[in-house]
Amino acid sequence: MSQAPTIPHVVGVLGGGRMGAGIAHAFLTKGANVIVVERDHEAAAGAQDRVADAVTKSAARGTLNESHEQAMSRFSTSTDYASFIHCGLVVEAVPEDYHLKVKALKAVEEHLSADAFLASNTSSLSVTGLASELRRPAHFVGLHFFNPVPASTLIEVVLAKETSPELAAAAKNWTEALGKTAVVVNDAPGFASSRLGVAIALEAMRMVEEGVASAEDIDAAMVLGYKHPTGPLKTTDIVGLDVRLGIAEYLHSTLGDRFAPPQILRDKVARGELGRKTGKGFFEWSA
Repeated sequence: MSQAPTIPHVVGVLGGGRMGAGIAHAFLTKGANVIVVERDHEAAAGAQDRVADAVTKSAARGTLNESHEQAMSRFSTSTDYASFIHCGLVVEAVPEDYHLKVKALKAVEEHLSADAFLASNTSSLSVTGLASELRRPAHFVGLHFFNPVPASTLIEVVLAKETSPELAAAAKNWTEALGKTAVVVNDAPGFASSRLGVAIALEAMRMVEEGVASAEDIDAAMVLGYKHPTGPLKTTDIVGLDVRLGIAEYLHSTLGDRFAPPQILRDKVARGELGRKTGKGFFEWSA
């Protein structure tokens, strides 16, 4: 009889923004003790509010197996990396900038126990490259969660060259315990999901730029014709045009001109039209 999948007893998340809070919520609602570390007290308070709100919504949907108070009693925030000392796993969820992630991961690693694992939620950066900056690369893996985390059923498990077989197996186990499905990929630019998703989105942007069709009709073609739950342009708005631009620039530098960001994307980012978070991207968003 196979053993039921489990998650670490204590899980840390570095960064409590939309993605970090979603990751914290995922582990919290499956019984883990979770701590989010943020850069300052204001950011930590924001993370507290986001996680509490997500737990409230889970309770309203009937997907929480305990009271809101019981779940939140296992959650805490901090501004001190030393708070990660008892974690079996820490997931980094800081902005998609290589040097920022390296600095953050190295700082976290200094405070982990010898048997703890470290993961990055990067959506495109080289996991092998990040691992090479660490003292224990065998204990490092990519865990690419998708936005919004509560609704998504996928985690992309990205194996660096030195990721240990033990950690690779554990990552699949954690994914199953969270009620999600693991797609395991070897480290490559953009992995599988970002590489394919960005390729479709960039072509959709070029079609808008060339006047082929409206953003609404391009998205409708993919939703109705290919059964995508959300069209590539609306997905870009949800992810953030600035985030998509950063990923496209990285893929352009590593994989060539087929990932060159179209001018319409650069122009929108320059104007501050970043998608849902600013109220306007390829679509208008209400507050």
